[in-house]
Amino acid sequence: MASFYSGAWRDPKAYRALLQSVDARFDSDARQRALGALEIPDSVDQKRLDRWIEGGGVIVTTGQQPGLLGGPLYSLYKGISAVRLAEQLEGLLARPVLPVFWVASEDHDWDEADHTYLIDTANELVRLQVRDPGHANRALHRIPLGEEVLELVEQAVQNFPETDFSAHYVDLLRESYKPGATLADGFTGVLSSLLAPLGMCFVDASSPAVKALSAPLLIAELDRAEAHEALLREDADKLEGAGFEPQVRILEGAVNLFLEGPGGRERIYRNGKDFELRPSRETVSAEAVRERAESDPLALSPNVLLRPVVESTIFPVISYVAGPGEAAYYAQIKRLFEAHGLMMPVIYPRHAVTVVEAKVRKKLDKFGLDLERLQRPLHEIMSEIARDEVPQGVRQALEEIKSAVERGSADLLEAATSIDPTLKGPVTKARNSALSAFQAAERKIVQSVKRENEVATSQVEVAQRHLFPGGQPQERMLAPFYYLVRYGSDFVASLAEGFAVDLAEETE
Repeated sequence: MASFYSGAWRDPKAYRALLQSVDARFDSDARQRALGALEIPDSVDQKRLDRWIEGGGVIVTTGQQPGLLGGPLYSLYKGISAVRLAEQLEGLLARPVLPVFWVASEDHDWDEADHTYLIDTANELVRLQVRDPGHANRALHRIPLGEEVLELVEQAVQNFPETDFSAHYVDLLRESYKPGATLADGFTGVLSSLLAPLGMCFVDASSPAVKALSAPLLIAELDRAEAHEALLREDADKLEGAGFEPQVRILEGAVNLFLEGPGGRERIYRNGKDFELRPSRETVSAEAVRERAESDPLALSPNVLLRPVVESTIFPVISYVAGPGEAAYYAQIKRLFEAHGLMMPVIYPRHAVTVVEAKVRKKLDKFGLDLERLQRPLHEIMSEIARDEVPQGVRQALEEIKSAVERGSADLLEAATSIDPTLKGPVTKARNSALSAFQAAERKIVQSVKRENEVATSQVEVAQRHLFPGGQPQERMLAPFYYLVRYGSDFVASLAEGFAVDLAEETE
């Protein structure tokens, strides 16, 4: 699997090799242009930025599609992971390293971005969703939020407890998500508030600077679409041959670009000498694509496979902090980077964590549960707990009865079959019936204990709701505000402290 990447993420040599490749493409002028595309927090002073330009600075990036209320927890985890990796690499490479969060505002999956979840003060899971304003299949940066977002924010606020920290985060939500803003604006506002104190810079995929710097690459991809499709297909086949399922399907005739057309943000397909947009089926020439991109730079955008190449073209990227799915599709694009004269960044896996509050930990300890057991269906967990709570005398009596039936049946079987071998069937049937009857009795006893233990069921259900809401990992479901309003900035600080970067020792 290592051959599909630019070295192992724990190997310092992999980062040093990337450094040489980046330096070959980025002089101080190129770094100045890259810096101009970033939103830089006040926590990064001008002297550091000057050192970054003149001292061969590089970048650790991560990114995510915009999400409601700052997106799921793992968006925050990706950002903190990038901050900690940048700190480690700055010492390793003796270069200034900036962490950067790429806001994928050109994505058009509204249904994925329009909702999130909170746990309210009664420990119930609450789904929050903003209504589709009727711009189906358009890039998220094109869709301004309407007045209904005010109601959604207030609905979220009603689920917050009053704490020393809640007023600050209520203000943050109201400022970030308001009419006229986009989901991308709100997402950036929330994450910037949380991560800017750690030195995190941001870049919006639809910003004028990004579009200007990436335009030549997008047009080059259009011209080389057929050749790049072939190499991507070859690499997908190699992955399958190695026993791995490609994360992104390589579609026949598909170009790694989207163009805004009658059907919104549409995928471009090769169609003879021209191109076709899908789903609208509009036919466009290469010249028409160029003209649209020149008149409106936002009209042309990369797909999921080309986007990382765009990022490394604009910025001196040394490493990308990826989630599991992203790490999988990066394995498909090493040669796409090379086709554009780039070396793929080192892919570093983001940190993953399940936050267990003290009140939840008490419930787990009370019932002897760990995270693995807690993922199982509630009825299975409660059956096990009830079985453990059956009085010792009952359990012992049942075991003795079952053992007696087994022993007595064995003796009877031996004696009976010595008289007539055909008696084996009736004796065996009688034994099985007896054992089945006692097993049924045991189940009824367990059910009776479960009925008497409704409080325990409720407590385990609450623990599940906090740690596996909706049956999914907590980090993929919950917005960070549940923890922010309760623990304030200490929540982010504790995560940053715990997200250690463990690179291998350098060897000669």
